[in-house]
Amino acid sequence: MYDYERIDTWNPEKLDKLSHHYFEILKLLGEDTAREGLLETPIRVGKAMQFMTQGYDVNPEEILSSAMFKEDYREMVIVKDIEVYSMCEHHMIPFIGRAHVAYIPNGYITGLSKIARVVEAYARRLQVQERLTTQIKNAIQDTLNPLGVAVVIEAKHLCMTMRGVQKQNSVTTTSDFTGAFRKKETREEFIHLIGTNLHS
Repeated sequence: MYDYERIDTWNPEKLDKLSHHYFEILKLLGEDTAREGLLETPIRVGKAMQFMTQGYDVNPEEILSSAMFKEDYREMVIVKDIEVYSMCEHHMIPFIGRAHVAYIPNGYITGLSKIARVVEAYARRLQVQERLTTQIKNAIQDTLNPLGVAVVIEAKHLCMTMRGVQKQNSVTTTSDFTGAFRKKETREEFIHLIGTNLHS
C-alpha cells in the first residue's frame, strides 16, 4: 500500500458555480453529459481551475518580505530553471516553460525559495508572458529595493502548437531588467550564467 493522501483545497461556493457553467459548456459542445466519463467532469474542472488560478489569492510582495534578511552581499543572486505553468488569458490554454530570475542585493536578501514562490504566484493566474515577466521583476524590485533585477522567461504556448499556426517547436522568450542589469556587462554575465550548466 502507498502512503499517499491527496489534499485538495477549493472554495465550495465557487466550485458550485464553476461546475454548473462547465456542465453547460459540455452540453454546448455537443457532449452527452450523462455518460459515465463525464459525470464528474464539471466538478473536476471546477477544482482544477481554482488550483491553476490560485495565484489571485497570494500576495507576492508579502512572500518576499516574510523572509528578508540583512546581509552585506552585493553580487548577483540567480535562481534559474524555475518551472512555469500558466494559462494564456486569450484562449485559456496553458503555456509552459522556465523562468530565470536574478537580483543584486542592496542590504537585504530573501529566502531563495521565495523567488520561486513569487514566480508561481503570478504564473497561477490568467496571464500573458510579457506581463508575467514584468510582474516578477516589479515585485522583487519594489520589495527588496536591490541594485538591479533581471527576469527571463522561455515558454512554449499551446495556443500556438494546438491551434492557430500549429508550430510545434516555437519558443517565446521575454526579458525585463532594472538597475545594474541595464548595463551591458552585467546583463551579459547574467545571460551567460543562466545558459551555463554549472550544477552538473
